[in-house]
Amino acid sequence: MKDHSACHTPHHNSLKPKMTESLAADTIYTCPMHAEVEQVGPGDCPICGMALEPKGVSTVEDTTELDDMTRRFWVCSFLSFPVLLLVMLDHLPGRPLAPYISSTTALWIEFSLSTPVMLWGAIPFFKKAWASLVSRHLNMFTLIALGTGVAYIYSLIASFFPTIFPAEMRMENGLVDVYFEAAAVIITLVMLGQVMELRARSQTNNAIRALLNLAPKTALIVQKNGTDKVVPLDEVIPGDHLRVRPGDSVPLDGMIIEGKSTLDESMITGESMPTSKAKGDLVTGGTLNQTGSFIMEAQKVGNETLLSQIVHMVAQAQRSRAPIQKMADMVAGYFVPVVVGVSITTAIVWSLWGPEPALSYALINAVAVLIIACPCAVGLATPMSIMVGTGRGAQAGVLIKNAESLETLEKIDVLVIDKTGTLTEGKPKLTSVITEQGLDTDDLLQLAASLEQGSEHPLATAIVKGAKDKGLKLTKIKDFDSSTGKGISGVVNKKYIALGNEKLLEKLNVPPTNLLKKADKLRLQGETVMFVVIENNLAGLISVADPIKTTTPQALQELRKSGLRLVMLTGDNAVTAKAVAGQLDIDEIEADVLPERKIEVVKRLQSDGYKVAMAGDGVNDAPALAQADVGIAMGTGADIAMESAEVTLVKGDLTGIVRARRLSQATMRNIRQNLFFAFIYNATGIPIAAGILYPVFDILLNPIIASAAMVLSSLSVIINAARLKKTKL
Repeated sequence: MKDHSACHTPHHNSLKPKMTESLAADTIYTCPMHAEVEQVGPGDCPICGMALEPKGVSTVEDTTELDDMTRRFWVCSFLSFPVLLLVMLDHLPGRPLAPYISSTTALWIEFSLSTPVMLWGAIPFFKKAWASLVSRHLNMFTLIALGTGVAYIYSLIASFFPTIFPAEMRMENGLVDVYFEAAAVIITLVMLGQVMELRARSQTNNAIRALLNLAPKTALIVQKNGTDKVVPLDEVIPGDHLRVRPGDSVPLDGMIIEGKSTLDESMITGESMPTSKAKGDLVTGGTLNQTGSFIMEAQKVGNETLLSQIVHMVAQAQRSRAPIQKMADMVAGYFVPVVVGVSITTAIVWSLWGPEPALSYALINAVAVLIIACPCAVGLATPMSIMVGTGRGAQAGVLIKNAESLETLEKIDVLVIDKTGTLTEGKPKLTSVITEQGLDTDDLLQLAASLEQGSEHPLATAIVKGAKDKGLKLTKIKDFDSSTGKGISGVVNKKYIALGNEKLLEKLNVPPTNLLKKADKLRLQGETVMFVVIENNLAGLISVADPIKTTTPQALQELRKSGLRLVMLTGDNAVTAKAVAGQLDIDEIEADVLPERKIEVVKRLQSDGYKVAMAGDGVNDAPALAQADVGIAMGTGADIAMESAEVTLVKGDLTGIVRARRLSQATMRNIRQNLFFAFIYNATGIPIAAGILYPVFDILLNPIIASAAMVLSSLSVIINAARLKKTKL
């Protein structure tokens, strides 16, 4: 244990995760819809005009724009409502306000109240519209500014210079109809939409903030003198001993060295059942200690902890773009210029062939087209679902690296599964030691275990543990050599020892004996057999069994029901592979597969036209995971496997694949619904706003109603995306 009476040196800085209590001045901001847009400090996206978000992850939310837009909304609502009320009452039969307020007075009240809305409230929209013109990326703010600007300027001219308008456009009192209320109310409704959107975007990050807040801010360090000391979490270094009391959150990743307890790991794995932990067991930072007290040794701190990696992966996924969004982007790219063209055409048609006052009809309908066509719902459709979906996955222990893999996962039709550590526990146990030539079983095991000390393979760990459990003393080895996919060899007690499969026997030209028949019997029981060679003579065999995970059969049944073709991949002998496959009802087996052949199996299936997902947990699975259309890594496996994969299952069992698939299907279904709502809304709204129903039904769409419809379309997308939070996985 280390003495923490002295302060820690600054070497921790490199380990600190990018999670801060406040946002630094040099924080990089990015657009949630256009990940390629990055800048230092807050601002607006030059492409879509949306507010940029901090790229880093913070426990403190930056609500600057939300607060500003909320303040503007309430002020503009206070100013716009009387204007709308004046106009509505003026159109009622009998004009109830006429005896009290003259038309001229009403006009100047409308002007006085609407002007602050346009010159102060609408400034953010006009700035974004101007930026869109400068960058030549026309967007929803271009349409809003154009529509409301035209309505306001027209009304301004009509108020101050009514005589310049044709006589047929002037009323009995000499005034011209104005549309101050339309401009002001549209701006206010757009602000309402922005407030709802900003709030919804903020809530999609709640999953990340909830994860961040799982980790305590301090840790209880056990000092050399046995006393406890509270220190900030970022002062803990690997090797420190930490006390975790009942009800405390585990501060960092590490191993229990004293005591036992049960831990609630649901916030990390998605599993509701508490897990028993004792000396030697690993614990994860952010999980909740329930009953017992224990002392743990810190092993991973800062960015290295599982919680930090989860937060980073979720944040990265929420910023990524799904291929389906390219379609929406392509449509939006042409959409705004087309809408402007439709609006101009509408104005021309109504001014030439519309009833009197034709110019007023032309203006109103052209503005209605611009407002109702705002493509904000189209822009929100994909990012909202991706943000909510990846956050929901994190809560269920399914980490998605990017939106593309989330989309591809839905299309997968073949799942290639590594056996050891994926279908099985990955913690093999020594089961049999059989010798020849009268050699003692303990002597054979002692030689094999001494040799296996140089290997990190799970089978080697089982043999070494089996020997130590028997109290056998292991000796040093010399000239250790590993032959990939065959076995290992070296010199132990001045004897040349080799341990491996039949391929190793062939390589060493060791003649087979009746041990081969005994090996086949053990393999029929699902055990993995390794032959032991002493001085080029077959001396015996050792078998190891790797129990199938209890969750595997049910998970495979669910995956089969979903229409997936399952292929088991293993380096084991075909007999052992068939025994395991028989227990799990898997028909397709690829046995005796060397690590370099795993990637070939994936490539072959892909060349046959299949979309392939590969699930594995080992270092030797990494190339195949990277080659697959979607690589799925067990969170309990090697770090390189997780880095190579697009999906990581925190708990490390196949039920996570079932969850991931359901999440993918639910998210993509949600995106398609959003896009359908958005496009159908525009496809039906624009012709109605242009006046297509007027000749037959005498129906026109007021720009205020068009604005309300635009807000409702965005709201429908936000509400629909939010449903993903409650998706059962």
